[in-house]
Amino acid sequence: MHATDSTPADLLRSALAADPSRPLVTYYDDATGERVELSVATFANWVAKTANLLQDELSVEPGDRLALLLPAHWQTAVWLLAGSSVGVLVEPQGDPGAADLVVSGPDSLQEARRCGGERIALSLRPMGARFPQPPEGFVDYAVEVPGQGDRFAPYMPVEGGAPSLVIGGRTLSGTQVVEQARGDAAALGLTSGSRVLSVRDYDDWTGISRGLLAPLAAGASVVLNRNADRLDAEALAARRESERITHTA
Repeated sequence: MHATDSTPADLLRSALAADPSRPLVTYYDDATGERVELSVATFANWVAKTANLLQDELSVEPGDRLALLLPAHWQTAVWLLAGSSVGVLVEPQGDPGAADLVVSGPDSLQEARRCGGERIALSLRPMGARFPQPPEGFVDYAVEVPGQGDRFAPYMPVEGGAPSLVIGGRTLSGTQVVEQARGDAAALGLTSGSRVLSVRDYDDWTGISRGLLAPLAAGASVVLNRNADRLDAEALAARRESERITHTA
């Protein structure tokens, strides 16, 4: 990673320049049997499309506040980096009533309706499928994002000192997010080629760092495991072996 990276989006750009074909995020849902693996290039493409949706279709501006009501999921990771790309202030599990826009999964639609701005809904169905019936008052992410551009350029540069993430009651700038992610990566002993298995949610710093940002900062990769409580010890050990896990969060 480059020493000049000052936002999470910068970390992704550096990863893309270094090795676009390597795995970055692998996602399991043991309630549905879903497995998705995204290379750096594929993940970055989803981020670019999502950032274009925010900037061009939804007219989101730097500094707008986004309440992210999603579990630990590969699409949640995409939204975290897309927000950084645009300069949005992202608050996982934030108050929709205090946000300029909200991104919701199927289980939090009622809560998300308290947002007076744009509302985006994700079905979280396998393969990023759309809702069978679009939720009233929401943009269906799976319908809108495929037609967005594959490359993203912000209308205004996103500065590292600008607020980037609200987590645990703290507001972190892009630079602080990068510095803390790098510190966590060093503390965990992550290096290029490390594989982190995370069963944590994305509702606190530890979950987001171990489950995305620290591996990204180290040139490593992450295996997100949702509903891992459905696995017994033998099945979980088999997954660690098959996915060549080096670290567990």
